[in-house]
Amino acid sequence: MFDFIKRFAKPQALRASGVLGMNARNYFMISRHNKRSLYPLVDDKVQTKKLANNININTPHMIGVIEHQYEVKNLLQIVAGHSEFVIKPAHGSQGKGVLVIKHYENNEFITASGKKLGFNEVYQHISNLLSGLYSLGGQYDVALIEELVHFSDVFANFSYQGIPDVRLIIYKGYPIMAMTRLATKESDGRANLHQGAVGVGLDMRSGKAIQAVLHNLPVKIHPDTEVDLMTLQVPFWREHLLIGSQAFEMTGLGYLGADIVLDKERGPMMLELNARPGLAIQIANGRGLKEVIKNVDKYYPKNLSAEERVDFVLNHAM
Repeated sequence: MFDFIKRFAKPQALRASGVLGMNARNYFMISRHNKRSLYPLVDDKVQTKKLANNININTPHMIGVIEHQYEVKNLLQIVAGHSEFVIKPAHGSQGKGVLVIKHYENNEFITASGKKLGFNEVYQHISNLLSGLYSLGGQYDVALIEELVHFSDVFANFSYQGIPDVRLIIYKGYPIMAMTRLATKESDGRANLHQGAVGVGLDMRSGKAIQAVLHNLPVKIHPDTEVDLMTLQVPFWREHLLIGSQAFEMTGLGYLGADIVLDKERGPMMLELNARPGLAIQIANGRGLKEVIKNVDKYYPKNLSAEERVDFVLNHAM
């Protein structure tokens, strides 16, 4: 199953196997299919959320936004009535700068890992965020405060503390590759492969696990919970794919990544979109993107609605 990882160590062999490399992704996918003028629609999480809400795509509710340094002192007023929430940079990437507050009471903030923070520490975190410490290109940023997602019990033993998510690659409106990212102790509860999360490749027709990797090496058991990763199947799979497919019309981007979480009460929710999705999803699936992209160009119908594209994938994904 993992010959894909073991056999192709040289760049020439990787290209021959259909792996989409960084340069090919940037030139053939991003520059050809994504107009630069559309990047702000996904690079700004506040704008993405508003666009999604306009077409009834489910997203975590927004509690508030802090745009300027003088507004940081108003944090307690903004989160009044909320005992849990997430603070994140509007222009962040790879989970950097995201602060998850699992409980807030009497000016004491408890993070997802159980660490206790005082108001001054949270104040400083937001100040750093506004200064661009976590943003793309180090630009001045905005702090987005939104509701905390409570992930479905289906994932109870598949992720360590943090929220698992599904990453979809969308090409010309079709979901073409998927994985779920599962937090570990090493990743500090974050679903980020570069920080030590587990990546599980998913079958496009069913949402069932195909194989799993940790630091690009094969695994079958979660390193912390010891659950069998091959028993994972994402529920509400069609709904996940539909959110990704709708992102095409919503943004006009021909090649993008969609991150979706499954809340136990509200179902699948769009967390964010990415105009430059990473390529580790190929390792998680044991398959290169080039072959799938060629199949879409050659065999997949054009001018279908988002729902029709999803149904085509569920019945004909190659």
